[in-house]
Amino acid sequence: MPALDRQDEPATAAPMATAKPGRLRYLILAMLFTVTTINYADRSTLSIAGDSMQRDLHISSGELGVLFSAFSWSYLIAQIPGGWLLDRFGSKKVYGGAIFVWSLFTMGQGAIGFFAGAAVVLLFILRFAVGMAEAPSFPGNSRIVAAWFPTKERGFASALFNSAQYFATVAFAPLMGWLVTAMGWEHVFTVVGGVGVVLALVWTKVVYAPRSHPRMRKAELDHIAAGGALVDMDAPTAEEEMSAKHTTSGRQNLRHIATLLRNRTTLGVFVGQYFINTITWFFLTWFPVYLVQERDMSILEAGFVASLPALCGFVGGVLGGFLSDRLAQRGTSLTRARKIPIVAGLLLSTSIIICNYVSASWLVVLIMSLAFFGKGMGALGWAVMSDVSPKQIAGLAGGVFNTFGAVAGIVTPLVIGYILDATGSFDLALAFVSACAAMAVVSYLFIVREIKRVELPCQGRVPTP
Repeated sequence: MPALDRQDEPATAAPMATAKPGRLRYLILAMLFTVTTINYADRSTLSIAGDSMQRDLHISSGELGVLFSAFSWSYLIAQIPGGWLLDRFGSKKVYGGAIFVWSLFTMGQGAIGFFAGAAVVLLFILRFAVGMAEAPSFPGNSRIVAAWFPTKERGFASALFNSAQYFATVAFAPLMGWLVTAMGWEHVFTVVGGVGVVLALVWTKVVYAPRSHPRMRKAELDHIAAGGALVDMDAPTAEEEMSAKHTTSGRQNLRHIATLLRNRTTLGVFVGQYFINTITWFFLTWFPVYLVQERDMSILEAGFVASLPALCGFVGGVLGGFLSDRLAQRGTSLTRARKIPIVAGLLLSTSIIICNYVSASWLVVLIMSLAFFGKGMGALGWAVMSDVSPKQIAGLAGGVFNTFGAVAGIVTPLVIGYILDATGSFDLALAFVSACAAMAVVSYLFIVREIKRVELPCQGRVPTP
């Protein structure tokens, strides 16, 4: 058995404990879910406030598309450095600091109205800064799940934190719509950013590496370690820390990235994430604008209506992770257990194009809800990354994975913005999103083969102190 496989499934597991394993890992998962909800609420503030800001600050659709993409430019640039920071300094410190910083930048966007003449430039800079600060978030989620959850529980755990992106809309879109209507668009940014600052303080008291957590029981530690959890990821010995410094050096990181891009499985997962994130970014940016401008809803109505497809996306995400884990627990190969819900869900997402051929608003909302349910069900990319990432560079691998997703975050708002300026209609925009869902299916069916942990090639002996 390869060395990395032995790390995932220790050959000398601890004897079975008579005590029932605890559930501390679910407290960690709840924290990841809450943080990711705020993460996506921060990202979507501009989509809810966008229509009012366009009128007040005289922003064109093309400029709004550029502002929507600002987040993803820096998110893209910072993914690999963010993953390196996680591997080098650990998830608790890097992720906790990121929550605090991105929340401050979100609050700052509420003051843009005082600089009306330079609003577009300043808003671009602040959105750019939020993207930079949020870069470690999802690679951090993936690392923490890999450390805290055994292999056959990772599908649900990863799906749950990933589904927080939909829950963010359910929880915050109506609130943000009300804030715009009752108090002004500025308060969307100050309220959501303020919640994040408080959450950053809570993080420091809740999140630890498994072996370091003051409430960890031996029975639970033995249970998750025997099941393949990477419990020592952020609690290395002195020898392992020396090895980590060597493994995550600049030149070695370039070699590791090349290894990931040459591997057919990881490359297919990366490409699939690009196309899946196209659907995500349509809903995060242009969907509320679509409801207001194409379907003649008020901002308040759009805030509430946008929460319905998001709720379906949340249900689909949790269901996809649950089904994947159940299939794995019943003996289905990990490859099939992950691919079945991914392919089925993304095929369902292609139905978004049907909205071009119906006029009733309730039917549009129904179709969007169905498409987003499928997208949630199929968004198991982070579970797959927890399954295939080499232990030594889990953060870096997650950063490369999320880099592909961030490219979609840049391309999607820009393409849709210029489609609207050119055609005055969302018809081609919805066709574009549907085609991307189909391409994600192609990636997982024809590029991704066996889902198993990738081995790093030997790079020479690690220097001894």
